[in-house]
Amino acid sequence: MLVVGAGKVALRKTKGLLEAGALVTAVAPRWEPEFENLPLRLIRRPFRPSDLTGSVLVFAATNDRHTNHRVSLLSSERGVLANIADSPEECDFIVPARLSRGDIQIAISTGGKSPRRAAELRKKLEEAL
Repeated sequence: MLVVGAGKVALRKTKGLLEAGALVTAVAPRWEPEFENLPLRLIRRPFRPSDLTGSVLVFAATNDRHTNHRVSLLSSERGVLANIADSPEECDFIVPARLSRGDIQIAISTGGKSPRRAAELRKKLEEAL
């Protein structure tokens, strides 16, 4: 599993992947300090097309629209499924906002139209539980 970017959005996505048992590689020139405490492979440099080699899924979560779009195009060419954080229309799949409390699991999705709204609703439900 490849994550391109290592800011706050990438951190949230990476944590979800790790919780699900994924083996994650993150590529970014800089990252949030919390990344260093996670069990993943960190590569400190900009994204390269060769980073997609061997990946089945990629999450592009940089703060650079050009890089995210490039990941989308290259992923499509290589048959790698992509989730592009800043462009739902470029996503091959979406990831719902999730909440887990013991035996209860709730997933909230807006079909990729408003991930921020789904996250806000998840937070309200979290407070209520």
